[in-house]
Amino acid sequence: MEGVYGGIEGGGTHSTAMLFRGSGEILAEVKGQSTNHYQIGKGETARRIGSMINDALIKAGLETDTTLTGLGLSLSGVEDLDTAEEMISTIRSLYPRLTKQYKACSDTQGTLATATQSGGIVVIAGTGSNAHLLNKDATEYNCGGWGHMMGDEGGAYWIASQAVKLWFDSLDGMNDKYSDISCLESIIKQHFKVKDRHGMLPHLYDNFSKSEFASLTKSLAENAEKGDTVCLDLFGLAGAMLAKHLIALAPKVNRSMFEDEGGLKVVCVGSVWKSWTFLKQEFLKTLQTCEEISELTLVELCVGSATGASYLGGQAAGHYIPRDYSKNVKAFYHYKRGNENGF
Repeated sequence: MEGVYGGIEGGGTHSTAMLFRGSGEILAEVKGQSTNHYQIGKGETARRIGSMINDALIKAGLETDTTLTGLGLSLSGVEDLDTAEEMISTIRSLYPRLTKQYKACSDTQGTLATATQSGGIVVIAGTGSNAHLLNKDATEYNCGGWGHMMGDEGGAYWIASQAVKLWFDSLDGMNDKYSDISCLESIIKQHFKVKDRHGMLPHLYDNFSKSEFASLTKSLAENAEKGDTVCLDLFGLAGAMLAKHLIALAPKVNRSMFEDEGGLKVVCVGSVWKSWTFLKQEFLKTLQTCEEISELTLVELCVGSATGASYLGGQAAGHYIPRDYSKNVKAFYHYKRGNENGF
């Protein structure tokens, strides 16, 4: 039988598994739970990966004891070689016949593999935030991705926490920028089902849920759509922070990548990017402060990052899975210094 290759796109909230034939035909795609080992441990992460591959084999109409030829793991929290090797070792101990070859890496690398073969930057702005640069010479650099306690600026949790802090600070008299925050207050109370700030204390301590905080951002976006100044400003702050990820990586980009057609390719992933309309102004304003960034194109994925993870699984097994990058991504903004109108 022709080789079967798999890929896992693993996030802190949910994950996706895909199976491909060596010819590039998609066999199956299934959804699963979080596979961030910092949240659930490597053993449970391995079990969830095994379960998703099992479900994908069933959906593809293949025997569940089928051994994949290559499996790519593009997982949140796998940021270095040692962690990658430990993750692979854990999976092998539980599922010795799952696949012949592995490639384990961060979620950002799988995203880039989905979008391009010539390098670029991926900026993830989902629950958290993270940026990863892959140069044409194969050198790689990261910015951010240190979790909600230390950063994740511009991500959904960060936006939500800024909103709650603004509410608290305004009532305490520590922030008098806005004369009326009643709309923001109403959104937060409704989301967390509380009557006042004291009702927030359990959500900040014993019953803290990162995902519950992050989901508040959807309501903030809906209110920004209605023109609420406070919510628009919160997304403006997020836009500036996401641009700073690019500025931080700019000195490490191979200069020739700015000279490619459309300039540097920047892959934008995560729910926060759906609010580009509200991020845009401050994002571009911040970007313009960096002379090193001459031209870039922002693109979004048309397929899941498990696609790129599968490509990496094929690569680990010495096989090139046929692909069409023009179908994997779509450009939504082109920036050229000195001509910031874009598209």
